[in-house]
Amino acid sequence: MLDADTYDRFVEPRSPQRLEVTGGEWHRVSRRYLTVQLITSGTLLALVLIAVTVLTLVFGQLWPLIPGGVLTIMLGVTLAVLPRQVRAIGYQLRADDLVLRRGILWQRIVAVPYGRMQLIDVTHGPLDRGFRIAQLRLVTAAAASAVTIPGLDQAAAEALRDRLVEVAENRRTGL
Repeated sequence: MLDADTYDRFVEPRSPQRLEVTGGEWHRVSRRYLTVQLITSGTLLALVLIAVTVLTLVFGQLWPLIPGGVLTIMLGVTLAVLPRQVRAIGYQLRADDLVLRRGILWQRIVAVPYGRMQLIDVTHGPLDRGFRIAQLRLVTAAAASAVTIPGLDQAAAEALRDRLVEVAENRRTGL
């Protein structure tokens, strides 16, 4: 259920200095998450190009070419890197905590102890609903420790939420 329609393998950094996480099986995000991200970034790129074109051709302004060019390059790089970024997102359910890993160059590994979870939220916007994906957000007492697992299949997100609530209730610790 958790790995329905996900990538076949989890992309990990190849560096010998990479951070190793053991103790469970890596679960990946849905393939449809990449499509949603490409649509979102592609739409933003199209809007930038339309705005620059209108300001340049219709109003005769040349200054929009500089910020428009910078934004176009940034969004182009984002579109090129997105497939690898999405394949590098994964989570692991271990005995005492949930571990989220994302990033290749700038790795982020966050472990959230089950007993410290205060809120588990499943959200999905209009585009997410159209592609049947959701985001699962975990909140603890520390405001900076909110963790979001994007791109989960809706059924997998709900199953994971229910499982985490059950485990968190059994392992609740005092603050």
